[in-house]
Amino acid sequence: MRILLAAATSFELRASLDKMPVNPRIQVDPVITGVGLVSATYQLQRAITLTSPDLVIQAGIAGCFDPAYALGSLVVVGEEAIGDLGVEENGIFKDLFDLSLLEEDSLPYHEGRLINPDVEQYNLLGWPFCKAISVNEVSTRRERIVQLTRKYDPLIESMEGAALHFVCLQEKIPFLQIRALSNYIGERDKSKWQMAASIQHLNEGLLQWMDALTYKIEQ
Repeated sequence: MRILLAAATSFELRASLDKMPVNPRIQVDPVITGVGLVSATYQLQRAITLTSPDLVIQAGIAGCFDPAYALGSLVVVGEEAIGDLGVEENGIFKDLFDLSLLEEDSLPYHEGRLINPDVEQYNLLGWPFCKAISVNEVSTRRERIVQLTRKYDPLIESMEGAALHFVCLQEKIPFLQIRALSNYIGERDKSKWQMAASIQHLNEGLLQWMDALTYKIEQ
């Protein structure tokens, strides 16, 4: 089984790559996509073309909209939306579907969302499922956060997740997006963020997931 393991930055993956078990039945190809949807889309498409993976995993940190979720905890994304592709008019955000520039069920979208059809199959450790949005500008304004919450009902926000869903759905390749919650959306005091702990939990989770995959393959 060939796995493409993607992250926006190298420090999000470094610890798990250093400890990744050697298994002749599993080949892991890492790719660092860079930050943002444009860079992630290009680098993912390029890596998929070069490696022809059986599965693509995107791992990284994310901001969380719901303070009921503990920082550092892991989630997997069931569906994605692009949260800043559109126009804001009179305090209302309208995306491409609202503007009739794109049909809600035009591939790879389903009802305006980028839905992972294989998320349950590859969520081997039973992490919570969630909805996510991807943005190129981190959400900080209270009014904007309210807009996004009402429109998309997301648990998390990242800057690359929708690129994974978009590319893999187009290419018909199974994929899994794993996120560690590093901060609450709108909190700009970085002393209250848990970047280091989230990255540690993310890498521990990836290694546990690889152990679970190895066990499944060998049965």
